[in-house]
Amino acid sequence: MKNEYDVVIIGSGLGGLVSAVILAKEGYSVCVLEKNNQYGGNLQTFVRDKTIFDTGIHYIGGLGEGQNLHQYFKYIGIMDHLNLKKLDENGFDIISFDDDKIEYPHAQGFENFVEKLTHFFPEEKENLEKYCQKIKEVCKAFPLYNLESQGRYDDQVLTLNAKETIDSFTENEKLKAVLSGSNFLYAGIAEKSPFYVHALIVNSYIESSWRCINGGSQITKQLLKQLKKYGGEFFKHKEVTKIEVENHKVNSVKMKDGTEVSGTYFISNIEPKTTLKLAGQENFRKPFFSRIQNLESVLSAFSLYIVFKPKTFKYINHNYYHFKSSNDVWSSYEYDENSWPKTFMASMSPSKKEEEWADGMTFLTYMKYEEVKDWENTFNTTFDENDRGESYEGFKNRKAAKFLEEVEKKFLGIKDCIKSIHTSTPLSYRDYIGGDGGNMYGYVKDSNNPMKTLIPSKTKIENLYLTGQSINMHGVLGVTVGAVVTCSEIVGKEYLLEKIKKASE
Repeated sequence: MKNEYDVVIIGSGLGGLVSAVILAKEGYSVCVLEKNNQYGGNLQTFVRDKTIFDTGIHYIGGLGEGQNLHQYFKYIGIMDHLNLKKLDENGFDIISFDDDKIEYPHAQGFENFVEKLTHFFPEEKENLEKYCQKIKEVCKAFPLYNLESQGRYDDQVLTLNAKETIDSFTENEKLKAVLSGSNFLYAGIAEKSPFYVHALIVNSYIESSWRCINGGSQITKQLLKQLKKYGGEFFKHKEVTKIEVENHKVNSVKMKDGTEVSGTYFISNIEPKTTLKLAGQENFRKPFFSRIQNLESVLSAFSLYIVFKPKTFKYINHNYYHFKSSNDVWSSYEYDENSWPKTFMASMSPSKKEEEWADGMTFLTYMKYEEVKDWENTFNTTFDENDRGESYEGFKNRKAAKFLEEVEKKFLGIKDCIKSIHTSTPLSYRDYIGGDGGNMYGYVKDSNNPMKTLIPSKTKIENLYLTGQSINMHGVLGVTVGAVVTCSEIVGKEYLLEKIKKASE
């Protein structure tokens, strides 16, 4: 590691790596610092019983030719190297309920989306078309989502509530539940979640939906390859413990191992609450500092990773969002010991080897951080292994057994196919990804007060910038666009967008 770089980036999640590649391409000397053993944040994968599992990226939207993420990835130089599998065009997501035999598909392509649901709701065709129209209309209000520098960004769009807006299209209660059924993608809260969050996410998956063959960490590998190509450097086991600020400017960052590195620009891809603390409370306006520290984090998750015995469980080319009841769609995070889990998402990652049979499957459901508070002073990563104790293992096993009962109801006979079971809790997400309370997607966005959760990528400290899932939007597309926003503060928005648009010529 050199003593000084043009750009020092803290954290190697998607936002940090995309920012690093963009700026390295522009000729800046760039250095990325990662505290853990694996680069990539939410893109990390892990292996159990020779089976690859994703921690965060279960599928990606908008990667079709001419679509937004395709264009961004083309510019960054990774699009042509990704190993992808397109999900079922007639149902990339399936919404299902314990008390209903029908499986309701979310299909790819807006016409197809309408057609497939009209089959189950014949009188609702026009309403479904209006719903799709509204999604497209709202997405148009976000310029960078459409690779434009200027756009009709209007405040009214930010105050539309997701549940209310979806409900306004139909009187049919089941259809309302089906249209809202994938709200686990943003941890939907009835009275808070904005419709624009729903629209931006759902739109990209309807455009096209993909899985990464052998896991999402291939995105990390390709980004690091590009970074190397342009002379960028990256270091792991480098935990930043202090951001040195003098006269409203960052001079350097200090690390746990005693090393120090200085730079011209600094970009933080870690939790904003942590970033502000590392830079010192005294360097920010009091109201801003306390607003950020008091932001409500999105809920966390409990995950079940199942490894199958060979050739026992068929590969399924779509995801499931399953609920105990259609009344739970907006309230499945409100559970108690008895009612948990009220919902789960099920996904599998395809492998090159066998198309017909699945190697493994991932199930996720909501879990409150309070449930693991007893062990919150324990930390455990591959780089720094610690045992959280027998009581923690007991807790996980109890939860896994209960979760599996619900899974078996939906997938009859799945228990007989299991070779091994692995789990993760909010503490795993906290330790490996660094989110406050192990949150899945940054901070809760609120349609009643949209400005409250808006965090600008440029801070009041002259050369300190923020990026990552808590800034702008979460998800692969949201974080990539966010990184472009961050970098455009340094190199200029018009200039950068021109380059991105030209990438596929």
